[in-house]
Amino acid sequence: MTETSYLHSVRASYDAVAVDYARLLSSELARKPLDRAMLAAFAECVRGPGGGPDGEDCRAAAGSRAVADLGCGPGRVTAHLDGLGVRAFGVDLSPAMVAVARRTYPGLRFEVGSMAALDIADEVLGGVLAWYSTVHTPPGELLPLFVEFARVPAPGGHVLIAFKAGDERVRLEHAYGHPVDLDVYWTPPDLIAGLLTEAGLTETARLVREPDAHERQPQGFILARKPVR
Repeated sequence: MTETSYLHSVRASYDAVAVDYARLLSSELARKPLDRAMLAAFAECVRGPGGGPDGEDCRAAAGSRAVADLGCGPGRVTAHLDGLGVRAFGVDLSPAMVAVARRTYPGLRFEVGSMAALDIADEVLGGVLAWYSTVHTPPGELLPLFVEFARVPAPGGHVLIAFKAGDERVRLEHAYGHPVDLDVYWTPPDLIAGLLTEAGLTETARLVREPDAHERQPQGFILARKPVR
């Protein structure tokens, strides 16, 4: 699958499932305390003041700038960050997902866009969140994505990646009650960490938890920081 058809398939699939996806996953975080803990740690780091996971003031030069939730879907995690005191906005490839997010959370900002080519200036954000939004990207294409993630935070800003941990490609042709055309990649945590390092970020924490009753594989979370120059 070429990059163009891959992005087209992701957009079309999420356009098709947007309303049912939002309905079915609306309360998912409520049953996942470890996931919420990682989001809370990320929020504290980008919100500050206070010590980061490396023992330093994790705001550094990033200050209390806005955070981009990339691949935000229907906006539930963007809204969760907002509830944690983070000035967050969402970006998603799917216009239907963005429309659902805008209806559901009218007080927050959501934009249609590709996380591979962000319409965001260099070093203006406090952080970047990619909450399972890289799972459809082939592992060989992750490095340019992470370079783009590393471009937009200010020095001292943070990047949190949530992903499916493993080493497998799963084909989805039906999901959330609709036909879809998606590949889902389970990715080794060491590979994610190594690519984030190659993109110029420094890993500060990681969590790999076992699957819950609704999951097939372990779930991975890596928090990284843009060095202060």
